[in-house]
Amino acid sequence: MRSCCDFMIGESSAMAFRILVADDHPLMRAALHQAVGQALPGAEIVEAARFEEVEQALSHGAGFDTVLLDLHMPGMNGLIGLVLLRSEYPATPVIVVSAQEDGTTIQRAMDYGASGFVPKSAPITQIGEAIRAVLDGAIWVPAAESPPQADEADLATRVAGLTPQQLRVLAGIAEGKLNKQIAYEMGVVETTVKAHVTVILRRLGVHSRTQAALVASRLALAPQAEG
Repeated sequence: MRSCCDFMIGESSAMAFRILVADDHPLMRAALHQAVGQALPGAEIVEAARFEEVEQALSHGAGFDTVLLDLHMPGMNGLIGLVLLRSEYPATPVIVVSAQEDGTTIQRAMDYGASGFVPKSAPITQIGEAIRAVLDGAIWVPAAESPPQADEADLATRVAGLTPQQLRVLAGIAEGKLNKQIAYEMGVVETTVKAHVTVILRRLGVHSRTQAALVASRLALAPQAEG
């Protein structure tokens, strides 16, 4: 038996849905595009190949119903990009799509604000299932995962308390950039970046930029080696 929400998504309001597909691999974007098209016939699908394009699309005012997001696309900085999107666009659910399918990665993505997690190896029908579930307001993961460790949950809470600007600074720290470089890229003066760094250190409970970089490296998520 289908729920009323299933009926609405499948037959009545697909035309109203706007979905952002974000992945730097053209073949994966094509697969995700196909999955959305099958799950939501007639939905508007916008594609992005870099994190900057994701931000540009979301900032244009016309809202998206969900974002399918690759954790390792250029500019993402792993979980930092995810937290940034959730901070700036809290009403837009994010479904993480990743080649890393281990339970730890899945749990971390959910801890940091994802509404769903889809392995890149998943069949198109399963991707469609995840999209429908998230649009219905549910949380979707491929399998039940073990609870997060206490220190990871605490870190997730601390990072979630950072502002979008502070998250951008943290991303710069993760990439080993100097305050001057970060300031230039953000279009602010260096003293502003230094002020953000001070707040970041306090929020993360660390005492140096080096320690903050180590924390940021935990969020960056090393890409899975292709075999």
